Amino acid sequence: MTNPYKAVRVTEDVWWVGAIDWNIRDFHGYTTRMGSTYNAYLVMADKITLVDTVKAPFREEMIARIASVVEPAKIDYIVSNHSEMDHSGCLPEIIAAVKPEKVFASAVGTRTLRELFPLDRELVPVRDGETLSLGNRTLTFMETRMLHWPDSMFSYLNEEQLLFSQDAFGMHLASLERFDDELDPAVLAYEAATYYANILLPYSPLVLELLEKVAAAGLSFRLIAPDHGPIWRKDIAGIVERYGKWAAQKPTAKAVVFYATMWHSTEKMARAISEGLAAGGLHVKLLSLDEAHRSDVAYEILDAGAIAVGSPTLNNHLLPNIADILTYLRGLKPKNLVGAAFGSYGWSGEAVKEIEEIL
Repeated sequence: MTNPYKAVRVTEDVWWVGAIDWNIRDFHGYTTRMGSTYNAYLVMADKITLVDTVKAPFREEMIARIASVVEPAKIDYIVSNHSEMDHSGCLPEIIAAVKPEKVFASAVGTRTLRELFPLDRELVPVRDGETLSLGNRTLTFMETRMLHWPDSMFSYLNEEQLLFSQDAFGMHLASLERFDDELDPAVLAYEAATYYANILLPYSPLVLELLEKVAAAGLSFRLIAPDHGPIWRKDIAGIVERYGKWAAQKPTAKAVVFYATMWHSTEKMARAISEGLAAGGLHVKLLSLDEAHRSDVAYEILDAGAIAVGSPTLNNHLLPNIADILTYLRGLKPKNLVGAAFGSYGWSGEAVKEIEEIL
């Protein structure tokens, strides 16, 4: 059978050899309605280098894409920018098949990979700012701890001005188009913001530090190649600017009202509150948790200045879906928001107090 999986050329010597997951619909509690990709990149330098791998079930797809460019056994080096299983899940099998000379990762990454897998290959820790010669190409490594794992790092291909950014600047979006200028800008804007809100928001102070670090280093990018979603080659300045905006978490004249309801009393309150906020000059987004997913709420809060949370009282407590979203938001740690609680009840009314305590 003819191999249906082909690599996609990114630059003269760099190829995308990742995998497309059309069916994934949940990622750590974040709904991925558009699927995702697990991006891996092949650098055809004197020392042929594979940057990241893919989720374990997609190993054969990645191998087939590599084979459309070069015999996989000719790979000399593997670089692991991020050891989370959607990027390292097939690493043991790839190492066994390819037998690379060395595998490179951050110091924390080498320890993490050893803890995750029984690997029979040398793992070489690299430091922040260290370079790796590929013969006619050079990689420079940049530690990006807690964006969004302790092991995370960027790899920068100097001659191509290409940043392999692992999970930063990514999105969960399955497509056969590999570049941002091949996709609808509105879809890109929504999916990039949703990804930031649900994955990177808790680490916003570190994002700001990273952007300052990159600016101070004077690095320029012709391409940004993340581990999920399309490669940025057109709107690079735009996505970097948006990351700075999202990370700053400056409050705006927007309020997000979200609620759960039993017999529509809390819904009526939510609608009345929304009307009042709008009359006061705010842009209002009203979300019923019977319809909206927790990750939709996180997306809307990303550029908000206020939230109002409503729940009736059930058995002396919150409704379960309100408890769910508040637990989720507690982990995401949104900042600089004004908060309010409301709710209806028949005889006890503890829900509002519980919301206030969480807010």
